[in-house]
Amino acid sequence: MLTGGPLDVLTGDYLAELTMLILGRDRLKNPGLGYAKTFPRQLEECLGLAHERGVRIVTNAGGLNPAGLADAVRALAAKLGVPASVAHVEGDDLMPYEDGALTANAYLGGAGITACLRAGADIVVTGRVTDAALVSGPAAWWFDWAPDDWDRLAGAVVAGHVLECGTQATGGNYSFFTRHDVRAPGFPLAEVCEDGSSVVTKHPGTGGVVSVGTVTAQLLYETQGVRYLGPDVTARLDTVRLLSVGADRIGISGVRGEAPPGTLKVGVTRIGGWRNEVVFVLTGLDIEAKEELVRAQLADALRDVAEVDWTLARTDHADAATQETSSALLRLVVRDPSPDPVGRSLTAAAIELALASYPGFHVTAAPGPAQPYGVFTSAEVPAASVPHTAVLPDGTRLPVPPAVGAPPAVGAPPAVAVPPPSPSPVPPSPVPPSSVPSVPSPPSGPTRRGPLGALVGARSGDKGGDANVGVWVESDAAWAWLHATLTVDAFQALLPETAALPVARHVLPHLRALNFTVPGLLGDGVASGHRFDPQAKALGEWLRARHTDIPVALLPAPEATP
Repeated sequence: MLTGGPLDVLTGDYLAELTMLILGRDRLKNPGLGYAKTFPRQLEECLGLAHERGVRIVTNAGGLNPAGLADAVRALAAKLGVPASVAHVEGDDLMPYEDGALTANAYLGGAGITACLRAGADIVVTGRVTDAALVSGPAAWWFDWAPDDWDRLAGAVVAGHVLECGTQATGGNYSFFTRHDVRAPGFPLAEVCEDGSSVVTKHPGTGGVVSVGTVTAQLLYETQGVRYLGPDVTARLDTVRLLSVGADRIGISGVRGEAPPGTLKVGVTRIGGWRNEVVFVLTGLDIEAKEELVRAQLADALRDVAEVDWTLARTDHADAATQETSSALLRLVVRDPSPDPVGRSLTAAAIELALASYPGFHVTAAPGPAQPYGVFTSAEVPAASVPHTAVLPDGTRLPVPPAVGAPPAVGAPPAVAVPPPSPSPVPPSPVPPSSVPSVPSPPSGPTRRGPLGALVGARSGDKGGDANVGVWVESDAAWAWLHATLTVDAFQALLPETAALPVARHVLPHLRALNFTVPGLLGDGVASGHRFDPQAKALGEWLRARHTDIPVALLPAPEATP
């Protein structure tokens, strides 16, 4: 990113929900840790280059110890002989929080980042801020936006949401990946405008693609409804408009913002207990009978285990040409508050069946000891109760008040107004705001049964124990059909795993998209290993592979047979 073209600010997002658990365990071993150790190693390679080019760096790699990482960065700069003004943002860490909590961090907004940059910081290190704050904070500094510039802030938040997962915006993890060369997609960048609109693009000569589709896919990723709540602003995703304004250049405009809620989300991790697993390979004939036998043989060993999950994946094929493709996988996952019931005594019981169970008995890996698993939950706290603090390069500790619209903290100081640098030229807003479009009538005529993905793109992900699936289409006619056809009932029929869950549907007409939230699908979150796909990354692709009746008029014409 530093060598490919001009940049003003380079951001780095290091904090997933699972990362917080890992950093919490690191901090237990060494209180001086708790930050992403990979960041200083990466920074050593490029700090000099960033200084030469005048690029500021903003990262949440501070994790649970932003002050510790800021000190490490200062030491690195001194070692390299590169002048660097370093600031950090803290106050998100709410530990001690409650019994059993390993970490508890409020999701802060971008105002602390803005304050650090206004004070002249070259590098800003934060703890748990929202992913989008890494972009909206610098944008508010650059243009000197007021705290209640809702539309501008919302536009920057949307740009930040597009950038937060890197190459997912440039062709990575993209439903229609076969249309483009995405073997080595370049990283995305956003040219943010003073009015909050932006253009998403990438450096010239880099791989992948930036298209309306790739940006739409990322906009639908891990969102929970029409209103994208944040600490600084609530962004209305149903107002987002996308327009191609050049090769690999997609304009984002029309974003409307509302006041943020008066609360902040708090992510809490804890050790949930102990888990183990064994995967049995069932080959050839009588797969169901083989499954029944091994489950019966282990019934006594599993009797006192708190949670037992069996899953049979029918990866086997009839008359298969290879042994592997003739085999199914039977996965046993066990969890318990104590390590003993799910430790070696259990896995030993499984392996001791090797000469006394189904024909062809073998497993995919040697048995191991029980491993701790994590649980992620979220809560809300009053924004005014969180000590959001910008620690400026000279050591000054500047309290950051809650955003306008949230209940103010008692005695909170006013925001410090320092003029930003002169803005560089950026493109104008690509399209003006307009009213919400009406949905046309779906096409009539004959239908053909086939996979939903013949017409529909999807992107899915996780928020703790909840999943989301965003789907979109590329034409108004297809949108009319999708809007009328893919109801909650239809969604649950296509994905039976969601049938008993309180699925909600959200309509995003300007994107020709629907977003489905699926509470509880992922149990206690990714760290608990509750599900085969614990982060629901492929849930959207499963949906696309399901068959339904699609109007022939919407499907691409079949290729002629020679």
